[in-house]
Amino acid sequence: MNEIIQTLQYYMGFPFVRNAIIVGLLIALCSSLLGVTLVLKRFSFIGDGLSHVAFGAMSVSTVISVVLKQASRGESAFAKFLEDTNGMVIILPVTLLAAILLLRTGQNTKIKGDAAIAMISVGSLALGYMLVNMYSASANVSGDVCSTLFGSTSILTLKDGEVKLCAVLAAVVITVFIIFYNRIFSVTFDENFAKASGVKSDGYNLLIAVITAMIIVLAMNLVGSLLISALIIFPALSAMRLFKSFKSVVICSAVISVLCAGIGMIASILYSTPVGSTIVTADIAVFLIFSIIAAVTKRN
Repeated sequence: MNEIIQTLQYYMGFPFVRNAIIVGLLIALCSSLLGVTLVLKRFSFIGDGLSHVAFGAMSVSTVISVVLKQASRGESAFAKFLEDTNGMVIILPVTLLAAILLLRTGQNTKIKGDAAIAMISVGSLALGYMLVNMYSASANVSGDVCSTLFGSTSILTLKDGEVKLCAVLAAVVITVFIIFYNRIFSVTFDENFAKASGVKSDGYNLLIAVITAMIIVLAMNLVGSLLISALIIFPALSAMRLFKSFKSVVICSAVISVLCAGIGMIASILYSTPVGSTIVTADIAVFLIFSIIAAVTKRN
């Protein structure tokens, strides 16, 4: 035990480790806030669809950076800017646009919501993988794709600019959720009643989709594109095993998400396991524990 504590103290002495943990906890908190709403509104798969879109946008950003470098012989200022911001200047707008399109297309009677998500997500994933193979920035294409999809140690190599951007975006998400909490609550539980009460439900649905897109972009470095939905959904489902009120579920979900992210990242640092998979494994373990507690309490 003392050896583990000493090892942890040693790693905590590095600024990049502290930055990674701060960003990871902020991302986990943001994910949990919207997770409850997405599960209750049956929008769970929108996170999965947007994560695929973000992967496609990241591939486009990589291709643009490679092409500009080749054209300018490595002297392109914009290519360097894309690398410094990890392509965020392209990934964030594209993912936000996809969130709006998913919402609008899902309301179209010709293309249902689930079909729209499948169409956009699969198309983006296929396009992104094709672009990465055609314009690879390194020789290890399979490794790069696997790291992007399932997460890697990239969370431990965050630059100061990325940390500040993540902190700002996380602050925006948390602030918006707190300010519009009552409206989000009403739209989540009874959209028809909310409309009758004068609440602009379409606008708040759009707000939820946009915030979800921001969370997806934030979480890509932490857990990878394919595991983002788990980060959003599992804490909410775990909290729903024991609590029934919306506020209680949101608070419990936030606590679970932050604790699992912290435990997962620390375990990843100590035992050299994949960051994203370790965090999701912790979330799954908590879900199973809460499910067992719920089953036992119901019997009694």
